[in-house]
Order: sequence, then C-alpha cells, then structure tokens
Amino acid sequence: MSIKDQLFVLSQYAAPHDLISKAFGAASECRTPAIKNWMITTFIRKYGVDMNEAFLRDPLAYDTFNAFFTRALKHGARPLDATEGAVLCPADGAVSQLGRIEQGNIFQAKGHSFTARDLLGGDAGRAAPFMNGQFATVYLSPRDYHRVHMPLAGTLRETIYVPGRLFSVNPVTASQVPGLFARNERLVCMFDTDLGPMAVVLVGAMIVGSMETVWGGRVAPHSPDVVVKRYNVDGMTPVRLDKGAEMGRFLLGSTVVLLFGANRVRWDPKFAALVPTRMGERMAMPYP
Repeated sequence: MSIKDQLFVLSQYAAPHDLISKAFGAASECRTPAIKNWMITTFIRKYGVDMNEAFLRDPLAYDTFNAFFTRALKHGARPLDATEGAVLCPADGAVSQLGRIEQGNIFQAKGHSFTARDLLGGDAGRAAPFMNGQFATVYLSPRDYHRVHMPLAGTLRETIYVPGRLFSVNPVTASQVPGLFARNERLVCMFDTDLGPMAVVLVGAMIVGSMETVWGGRVAPHSPDVVVKRYNVDGMTPVRLDKGAEMGRFLLGSTVVLLFGANRVRWDPKFAALVPTRMGERMAMPYP
C-alpha cells in the first residue's frame, strides 16, 4: 500500500466522522443553482459518471446534488434476469467479497473478518439462521447507480438501526480497518423469502448524509443506541416487496451486505472479489 493510502486510512481514525458527514449532507441539499450545479458537474468530471443511462440526462435539471446522486435510470437500463429462481444482484458496483459464513465469521479482506452477530446488531438469535450460510458484499463506487433493489421477493420482518463510525468503505480502507462493516453505522433489513431469512444490510460511510428506505423514508437518527422496528406486529403496516423492486438508496454511496442461511443459495461462479456487478443480473441460484 502506498504512503498516500496509508495516510488516508490513518487520518480516518482521528477524523470527526459525524461532523464531516453532516456538513456534506447539508451542502448536498443546497438548491442555489451556482453551488449545486458546480457540485454536480465537478463530480461527473472527477468520477466519469455516465448520464446517458439516467432518466433525466441533463445534470443541471436536478434540484440538488442528492437528487442527482440518487437519480433514477431510464426504463430498461437494468433488465431483471428472468431465470426461474434467480437471486438478483441488488446494486451496481463491484463485489468486495463473497462466500461462506464460516462459524459465524464473514471474510472482509486478507487478515480481517467480522461476525454475523456483530453485523446484525449484536443479537445471537438474529444471527443464528445465517450460521454456515452465504454472504456477499457489494461496494458502490461514487460513479455508480445508488439505488438498492430486492434480490428476491420478500416480506419485511424487522429493521435494526445500528450506530457506529463512518469510515470510508472503499477497497483501500476495507483492506486495513478491522471489522469495518460491523463498525460503521448501518441499517439491517430482515426479510422472509421463499429461500428463508434474508438480511440486506445498508452500510453507511464517510460523507454519507443518510440512507433511505421506500417504506420508511430517510434513516439518519445517529442514535447512540440500537433501534429495532418490528413489522407485522404492534400495528406496524406489513411491507411486501417484489423481486427487483427498489428497497432503498444511499445519499452518497456505500456498501450492501447480503446474508442467506445454510444450503439456501450458491453464487454464480463468475463472481469473485473486484468483479463488477449490475443491478438485476443473476447473482445466485437456489441451492440444489
């Protein structure tokens, strides 16, 4: 790792994560044309964003930087794989890692792992269905489409907001910060599906203003405590989402972690660390 990368990682330990993220989040909602247009055009130039796929191709037509960042794609830009039983990729980006959950441990990078229990908020019972199951971690880079979609049809059972830090989640940081995805602020979404329990974990990151879900809107409590919301009980409205339906989005990108139980799915052999992903493509099939 270069000296520049080492300094980048080390600086994050001392950085005021919440303050930086809140400041950038406020700037991202600015509606002053000169400011928001400069932010958008600078971002497109720096990261090579392809606006040809966007529903609104004119970058200056967006009211705010956040509206641009979470832009919708034009119809047909992400066709859903029609293979019967296919588990779809939830987001554009690249595979960070994927494989088996070994004795409760999820591989992050060489020399680093974290537990399913820690990722899901510290509850052993919640993590139990995923022991010896399968995981996939998808990293969304700044240039990517930043809406997250359902890999399978499912009924939302509960969400768990887990407070934490806001380290960057790019590959450099993932290779150096122990337990990164179980340290950062995140929203765990637990679904019941035809393949059993499925966890879709939205992981926050540096300068991520917040996350959103289609059923609950913006999620940015920055609470010091774990916050659990249970659906189908206590008068909560049931939430059922079809395969491929949008379930959430990042206001400045991050990472999605998928968890399945043992003997439920097998990943498509083309996927491995650093392999690009496109929302809607076949990522796995049911276990034989």
